[in-house]
Amino acid sequence: MTALLEVTDLCVDYSGLRAVDGLSISLAHGTIMGLIGPNGAGKTTTIDALCGFVPQVRGSILLDGHPIDSLPPHMRARAGLVRTFQSIELFVDLSVEENLLVATSTSRWWSPFVDAVAPRRHVHRDDVNLALDTVGLRSLATARPSDLSHGQRRLVGVARALASRPKLVLLDEPAAGLDPAETASLGQMLRNLPELGIAVLLVDHDMSLVLDVCDRLTVVDFGQVIASGVPMDVREDPSVISAYLGGGS
Repeated sequence: MTALLEVTDLCVDYSGLRAVDGLSISLAHGTIMGLIGPNGAGKTTTIDALCGFVPQVRGSILLDGHPIDSLPPHMRARAGLVRTFQSIELFVDLSVEENLLVATSTSRWWSPFVDAVAPRRHVHRDDVNLALDTVGLRSLATARPSDLSHGQRRLVGVARALASRPKLVLLDEPAAGLDPAETASLGQMLRNLPELGIAVLLVDHDMSLVLDVCDRLTVVDFGQVIASGVPMDVREDPSVISAYLGGGS
């Protein structure tokens, strides 16, 4: 399968410490990859670097065959790479639908002039509706974030990323704080994303979710890849069993 994301020898430093050390991953179109490891292993830093939020010391990042290393975060998002955050950052004064509409806006220097002549209020509504349908929150489009449960707010964060019709979405701990039923629903939703043409890089500590939905896993420790492959092979790797899966088989 053709690689959608190709990361080679990625290195990121924080205050003189190497947080990501020579990381290389390849993610194919229409697949879900899990990036797992203990706290401090470099998972979120990897996402930050892929999205352009932190500078890389060296390495290359290709999205659909095109280098994005020099692009700022908003240009990487326009190219089709978007993310969620561990913290739920929603506009509390806006409805669910309006939170998603904000995410679909791609302003240019000429946008105010165009909007003055032909307002684009409804241009992205189909994308917003599709995202809400995908996460099962269409009925809550007019609700405010304060009216939602923690799990529903998490899903709004995912929907906001999906509303821009990305090629690849990077999910940083989307199951944090969810109960088992909500996690199962999230897993079913994630499995449907490749059918919409959206690949996924998933970071989460819920190993049952990761093992259930991911086509491939990459395990990192101290910023380095220690194992990579299909879930069945990775979960049987002795170093992974010892470090991340609690020593069970």
